[in-house]
Amino acid sequence: MVTLFLWPIMKQILNHLFEHKTFTREQSKEILKNIAIGKYNNSQMAAFMTAYCMRSITVNELEGFRDAMLELCLPIDLQSGETIDLCGTGGDGKDTFNISTLASFVVAGAGYKVAKHGNYGVSSGCGSSNVMEYLGYVFTNNADALKRSMDSANICFLHAPLFHPAMKTVAPIRRELGVKTFFNMLGPLVNPAKPQNQLVGVFNLELARVYAYLYQKSGIKYTILNALDGYDEISLTCDFKTFSADGEKVNSIEALGFTKLNENEITGGHTVSDSADIFMKVLNDEATTAQSSVVLSNAAMAIKTINPAKSFADCYYEAEESLINKMALKSFKTLIAN
Repeated sequence: MVTLFLWPIMKQILNHLFEHKTFTREQSKEILKNIAIGKYNNSQMAAFMTAYCMRSITVNELEGFRDAMLELCLPIDLQSGETIDLCGTGGDGKDTFNISTLASFVVAGAGYKVAKHGNYGVSSGCGSSNVMEYLGYVFTNNADALKRSMDSANICFLHAPLFHPAMKTVAPIRRELGVKTFFNMLGPLVNPAKPQNQLVGVFNLELARVYAYLYQKSGIKYTILNALDGYDEISLTCDFKTFSADGEKVNSIEALGFTKLNENEITGGHTVSDSADIFMKVLNDEATTAQSSVVLSNAAMAIKTINPAKSFADCYYEAEESLINKMALKSFKTLIAN
């Protein structure tokens, strides 16, 4: 039997990590709650996060951190029926443009309800919150405003720091570190709206399998994505793996009808203005074929997550119609105007 401890002293926690020991689910939950309420100073929290950059996280630890975040978060009931979130962990170091955020508007334009969870970029140049803020969106955690957005635009945007005190506490440290931490891994797991469907991109296969274990127990419909060359989304630069209720599968981009892209065809996350320019070109159907194809592929996989019986080709057609007919653009403009 594991005895719970009360560890307000970070020195003990760090020594535990330095000895290559792991934490139980309950211990991990307690540590993160202490982080959220400010029990540790910035140097201690930086050391804790750095230690996790140098070792793999266990299922129990990730589950405990997730439990703490959800217990402490400001919950939101959107009262909008079945919803989906398209959210990557980030941390793949690829500096792509905002593919999952754009795919979210494509899915919304296709008539599905999207509860998009996002944050500022830490290990990338431009996160979803950076580009949304730049393009005029005003973050809110007001339930009525978010419901109005969902009703009128089929999408609402949930800026993580407004819902998660722990993220707010560690945000300055994450910015200063500038590398992926275990908080990257938590983002998709702690959407305060608790959507019934999730498309999740992760940066390596080890983490994908940890996620798959957690999502198997969650009772929601999910697809976990990892491109074989390390992208946390369908990049079309290589084949990609999916993890879902149907198991683990390698997906050939050629079999799906695509020609392999070069990595430089989907970069664009170096600056916020650069990302925003690509963002609007995609929504206005003025982007390159490569940029649009990547967005549509991820949107199609999200639609397939909601409707597992549909073929990928049918889901891609739905996504394409949303983009070409400017329904995705309409969804975006409606959200910004609310």
